Formats: sequence, C-alpha cells, structure tokens
Amino acid sequence: MKFEKIKDVIKKEEGQKAKIRGWIYRKRSSGKIIFIVIRDSTGIIQTIVEKEKISNEEFKKAEKALIESSVEIEGTVHEDKRAPGGKEIHVTKFNVVGFAQDFPITEYQSVEFLLDNRHLWIRSRKLTEVMKLKAKMLRIIRRWFDENDFYEVTPSVITTNAAEGGATVFSFDYFGQEAFLSQTAQMYLEALIFSLENVWCLTPSFRAEKSRTRRHLTEYWHLEAEEAWLNNEENMKLQEELISYVCQSIAKECKDELEFLGRDPKDLKIVEPPFKRIKYKDAIKMLNEKGFDIKWGDDFGAPHEKALVEGEEKPIFVTHFPVESKAFYMKISPDGKTVECADMLAPEGYGEIIGGSEREENIDSMIERLKKDGANIKNYEWYFDLRRYGSVPHSGFGLGIERLLCWIAKLEHIRDATPFPRLVRRAYP
Repeated sequence: MKFEKIKDVIKKEEGQKAKIRGWIYRKRSSGKIIFIVIRDSTGIIQTIVEKEKISNEEFKKAEKALIESSVEIEGTVHEDKRAPGGKEIHVTKFNVVGFAQDFPITEYQSVEFLLDNRHLWIRSRKLTEVMKLKAKMLRIIRRWFDENDFYEVTPSVITTNAAEGGATVFSFDYFGQEAFLSQTAQMYLEALIFSLENVWCLTPSFRAEKSRTRRHLTEYWHLEAEEAWLNNEENMKLQEELISYVCQSIAKECKDELEFLGRDPKDLKIVEPPFKRIKYKDAIKMLNEKGFDIKWGDDFGAPHEKALVEGEEKPIFVTHFPVESKAFYMKISPDGKTVECADMLAPEGYGEIIGGSEREENIDSMIERLKKDGANIKNYEWYFDLRRYGSVPHSGFGLGIERLLCWIAKLEHIRDATPFPRLVRRAYP
C-alpha cells in the first residue's frame, strides 16, 4: 500500500485498510491500549494501538513516542462518532521514524513564548489552516490576474528611491552608496506599463513604522498592480472585481479552512460589486457626527476606520484625500486640494486592505512635492523620464496580503497571517 493522506482515509468505509504517516498530535494510554491522534497536512485522525495486535517491540515504541514524534502506521478503518472526523484506525503496524523530545509548548503559553518558539508553533492546527488558506488565496489571486490579461513581473526590492517617504524606510550601505529596502514596487511597475500595459507583482515590502498595532508588520507581502489607460474610478472598479472574485472563490473552494477558523463562508458570498464610495471630506463629517474629534488633514486610525465601516457587510472606498496627506506620485484633482486616490477599508474593523490612485503626470508638481519632503531629486530622474517619453493616464494599487487574510480568516492579529512575523521588536526566529 502507498501512504495516504488523512483526509482520504476519513472517507473510507468500515474495515478498509489504511496506511498513513505524520506526527503525534495527542496521546493517552490505558495500560494495554494507547490512543494516539495523528496529524498530517490534511487533518487529524485517532489511532488505537492495542498490545495484543502488534509486536511487543512496536508497542514499546508506541509507549515511548512523545508528542511530535514522526510515525508511520498501518491498520483498518473503523467508525466511531466520538473520534475526530468520525473515523479511527485500529493499528496493525506501528513504526517510529523520529522520536521527539519533550515538546516545549503546552497549553496556556504567553504570546511572547509562542513567538520565541514560532518555528515549532507553526505546527499548530490553527496556523496550519491559516497557511493553507493563504496558499489557496494566492493561487486564486494569480488566477484572476491571468484571466484578466495581466503580466506578472519581478521588480527589485533594492532601490535608491524612498517612494513612501524617508521616515519609514530601512536604509543600508550598498557598496558605498545609500540604498533602501523597497516600501513599494510601484515605481518600477509604472516603468513596465509602457511595454506590457497591465502588470502586477507579489514582493516583500518593508516599512520601518514604529507601530505596535494588531495590523502592522515591518515586513509583509505586497501585491501591486499598475494599469495603463485607467483613471482612478476605473482603478477602483478593478479592485472591487478582484476582491469580490477572491471572496467568492474562497467561499466556494476553502470551506473547511474557513469553518475551522470561525468564518462563515456566507459572509464572503455577500461581497460583490459595487462597493460604497465615500469622499474623505464626507468621512470626516461622518466621524465628527459619531463623536470623534477629527479635522481636515488628519489621518485615520483604527477606531476611525472601524467607525466608517460600521454596519457594512462589504468593503468600502474612502476617496479624494488631501494633497498634503498622500504621496507625491498621486494625481492632484481638479479642485487642487485633493488627490485622485482611494483606500479600501474591510468590514468588521479590519481596516485598510488596499491603497490606490491615479498617477501624477506633471513633473513640476511632483518635484515641488518631493522638495517639501526633503528628497534627493536626482534619484527620481529616471521616474520623470516615464513622463517625458510617451506618458499616458495610468493608475495602480497595492494590497497587503496579510491584511486581506486577517479579514477573510477572522484573525485577531496580523502576526498569525505570516509564518515568521517581523514586528518592531521581533526578528527571531
């Protein structure tokens, strides 16, 4: 027999043979019988090891094997409603591949202890289901871009441009010159639209924000897209189509993971275009009416974003932020006070998941704004060239993969949306 996945063994009928391999998840003994729950990447199943049904040597190994020992098991499938999945395996062969030492993680450990032992904690069932859901979500996203004629590209994460401002950038010596870890691939994507028109990428981005909220990572996976010939409104339509497609597909294809994590797939089936649009000035008015002390030019924090989506079942867009609050590359609106941009806020208080805008084409305007930020204009000459040689209206957006996953999976903290979270005081393991 070939080794089988636990999810397939659970589908077997009473009395059928099974052969699995995995790790000991739970274990208890009552003398001549040992109850061992085995896990693999697909789930868990209970096995019954009886002294009279295997060799003495195998039974001793089963007694010795601790939690997280790796094992290979053969036996017959039996129905038992009390067992996980309603099935169990009565063992006829038991082999220990690797004996484990006493596992350091037990119940009721502190968050810091679990983060120190993240290399072991990622074996937990919750994080396993999160990572499976994340992998499927990325596959769905890639499928959408393929179906919509986008080209996936691979920009560098080493750059001399601090696209989002120097205050939150990681700098380093690059063979004698100052360079940065990328905050965004946007500027490189803009260069590529003049040949490929519609492009996207998935790269790590780095933000040196000294933020300790449940929504911030210093390193995260950044999905970014750039489209030639699109304005801000068309860009928003593209974003809502992508998010709706992801939600609908996950609701259909990832029911097991969603239900394990406490998300009702029906919540995601509701997510369909169009999404509500609210201008920044109107959002300020709404927040003041809700009792917040906030004025024109102020940024939104988590409480503000939560209040704006109160009662909403789908994401919303907040559009047309003040010029001074947004990056130099965002196109200034005809009113001269706002920019052609939009932030997509997820419902249930999960906050901003996408930021996007139409891009500025006026070089003088961009230079003026960069000078106010104290930027080295020479580093941007290549970027200005994109406007000098056949510029076209274009727009783009950036989506935080971990933030999107937090909302879809109902996670309490963004650290659980990535295997090894990088936080303000966390770069280990």
